[in-house]
Amino acid sequence: MTLALESSMAERRKFRWVLSQAVVGIIVVYACFGVCGYLAYGEATKDIITLNLPNSWSSAAVKVGLCIALAFTFPVMMHPIHEIVETRLRSSGCFQKLSHGVPGAEWLGLHSSRIIMVTILTVMASCIPAFGSFVSFVGCTVCALLSFVLPTFFHLNIVGSSMSLWRRVLDYGFLLFGLGFAGYGIFTALSSH
Repeated sequence: MTLALESSMAERRKFRWVLSQAVVGIIVVYACFGVCGYLAYGEATKDIITLNLPNSWSSAAVKVGLCIALAFTFPVMMHPIHEIVETRLRSSGCFQKLSHGVPGAEWLGLHSSRIIMVTILTVMASCIPAFGSFVSFVGCTVCALLSFVLPTFFHLNIVGSSMSLWRRVLDYGFLLFGLGFAGYGIFTALSSH
């Protein structure tokens, strides 16, 4: 998402500042939300906070509002995927031949690719048993690899020999933390199913 946001900014030089403000704001909101949930429910706090709510019309309204919010954020999350698929479609010779000279064919083809992508994701979410565990497994391993393991691995391989000892120790610490985080995520995802 960040690449698409940066490319659409009027002043790209301010992107890092805007991004860091947004990340700090999101972290503060999430941390406050988590602390309030824990203060309200204590040790009985469930992973999905809405499962802690009592069965009443107000909690049903909160759950419906959450579902609506998720439905409206789905297109935003799909935007980078659509950009990649549409770029590949536009550059393929077959697609260019089929849409050449036919009015509206390119528009129809690109929108059809979006519909197909959403349909594939919907079928996957509906048909994969224990989809929540699957998403948890993929999410924890990929996030750990992308956030901790791969950057430090590449950093150590590229500039590792010229780094001071304490910087190498710090990188190895991040690497081990990422591997431990991924291992713990794999263990919890597999043991919960």
